[in-house]
Amino acid sequence: MPDLEFGLDTFGDLPETASGDLATHPEAIRQVVAEAVLADRLGVDVFAVGEHHRPEYAISSPETVLAGIATQTERIRLASGVTVLSSDDPVRVFQRFATVDALSNGRAEVILGRGSFTESFPLFGYDLSDYDTLFEEKIDLFAQLLTEGPVTWSGSMRPALHEAEVFPKTASGHLSTWVGVGGSPQSVIRAAKYGFPLMLAIIGGAPARFAPYTDLYRRAAEQFGTTAHPIGMHSPGFIADTDEAAREIFFPRYKVMRDRIGALRGWPPVTRAEFDQEVEHGSMYVGSPSTVARRMADAITALGVGRFDLIYSAGTIPMADRLRTVELYGTEVIPMVRELLAERVAA
Repeated sequence: MPDLEFGLDTFGDLPETASGDLATHPEAIRQVVAEAVLADRLGVDVFAVGEHHRPEYAISSPETVLAGIATQTERIRLASGVTVLSSDDPVRVFQRFATVDALSNGRAEVILGRGSFTESFPLFGYDLSDYDTLFEEKIDLFAQLLTEGPVTWSGSMRPALHEAEVFPKTASGHLSTWVGVGGSPQSVIRAAKYGFPLMLAIIGGAPARFAPYTDLYRRAAEQFGTTAHPIGMHSPGFIADTDEAAREIFFPRYKVMRDRIGALRGWPPVTRAEFDQEVEHGSMYVGSPSTVARRMADAITALGVGRFDLIYSAGTIPMADRLRTVELYGTEVIPMVRELLAERVAA
């Protein structure tokens, strides 16, 4: 399946160093750059970095990290995963990613989203009661900015623009833009309305349960008269040489992260049995290369997606193990998935 693409996704989690200490934020950012450079060398299609404003994550400015990666890589596309547009200014987002696009010779992508946390709203002076309006208005403005012509726009959440020119322009005249969706039908319809590719954040449960969203996206695009682009999905995972090693390295660190978030959201602590169930039947791709490849192929088949991004750095996974995951993903998992899918098509 030559059109199928594979990416890696990270939020810049603070990893453990070789000495067993927790990395500092600067060390974690440099580690992400090293992982992106390796992914580029191995032929991975996309490298995405997310935006968070919490102590356990190092990346609050995805485009700045991507700019650093751009100068050390040659072919891999560089994406946010996601840019929290609601608490940012669309003009500045466009300018920053157009700059990354220039530095990378046209390899920049922005994935717009609401974000899975809300710390950025009070940090930048936004009221959470405006949550829906902020995203609705700002994505409308961003869609106009993508024309790269003079923009006239007005809304209630920022000053109006009249025949405004925004610089820099991209060399191609097109900045690749997706919308990240975590499970809201309204968000799926919005992506179709503006003709944006859809990236599904699938972080729990059987992937097939998202099939209605892929169908909704395609039907909505047809009704709006926009393009139904290939759909992407991103899900967490971790790869080691054996299934046992992968679970033993990943689970204790994942549990700390998951229980910390769960305490904020009223979730009970995750058990090992729940984790194993998710690994075997849900949306967590943890194991040896052959196990992860098989489960990825199953998810891709179930949803008919054209891109799979693996969130490979959840929790304080040691630096060496993260690099090994990137290596195994590029050298073994991706070729295996392609082979499995080709065999299924032939059958």
